[in-house]
Amino acid sequence: MTVTPPPSFAPDPGFRPVLRGALGQVRQATGLPVLFAGTVLPGSRNVRLTEFAGTSSGALRNLLIRTGHGLGGRVLQTAKPCRVHDYITDTRISHEYDRPVGVEGLRAIAAVPLMAGKSLSGLLYAGIREPLPLGNRVLDAMTHVAARLEAELRMRAELARRTTELETAAITRAAREAPTAPELEHLREAHAELRLIAQEITDPALRQRLQNLCDRLASPPRDRPTPANPLSPRELDVLSLVAVGCGNAEVGRRLGLKPETVKSYLRGAMRKLDAHTRMEAVVAARRAGFLP
Repeated sequence: MTVTPPPSFAPDPGFRPVLRGALGQVRQATGLPVLFAGTVLPGSRNVRLTEFAGTSSGALRNLLIRTGHGLGGRVLQTAKPCRVHDYITDTRISHEYDRPVGVEGLRAIAAVPLMAGKSLSGLLYAGIREPLPLGNRVLDAMTHVAARLEAELRMRAELARRTTELETAAITRAAREAPTAPELEHLREAHAELRLIAQEITDPALRQRLQNLCDRLASPPRDRPTPANPLSPRELDVLSLVAVGCGNAEVGRRLGLKPETVKSYLRGAMRKLDAHTRMEAVVAARRAGFLP
């Protein structure tokens, strides 16, 4: 019977230090000398091994574990812990990775899946260099560490989602709302102070940077009358995110729009601003005072 592997979830790069910490937790709980782990590659169901403790060679470094191949591939396919008492001779797994495993000298290995909800996010391994049984205590300890990692993943994903929502709200709100009178006064004061400081700087390059910053603060003057804004609120939302470096996919993710809908709003904004590219539209909107 063919086993359909669960969907995958690629953690953010900042998760790697947490993954390295998990190797130490497994060592403390099991006493096993060799530990390694990796996370799912974006857009795939395969895992790249990146974190190691106790290895004596670089044979396993950056090894790509494919679903259905070897011990790890079996775990990726079933989403269940698995162990072998002698990797080289075990008949239950395929042997695509015999060479790197043999170079490292590993014989008994246990592997558990790292999950993010119902999705696979990586693999956690522990092993020894003798063909000895790895008991249930080893798998239980590794599974416990993996569960803590799952909780960390959930927390990070939720934090990233909330942060993105707040950033998006701030960006789109700034594009839709003109500065208040106190904000404009504060901007004018900062502009004047920077110009005075620039005159006292002896470093030509630094002085030029300050003068350029002053020019940016002075333009566009949002307290002056601006032409009627032809952009719809959604077009302005999309353009404001493009202005801070978001691609179409990221704009769509942040605003909950399909990629084609994002393109449609961009085309509308470009047409109304007589621009031929996304960045031309951003520049035109800034010059007209429609974007900060």
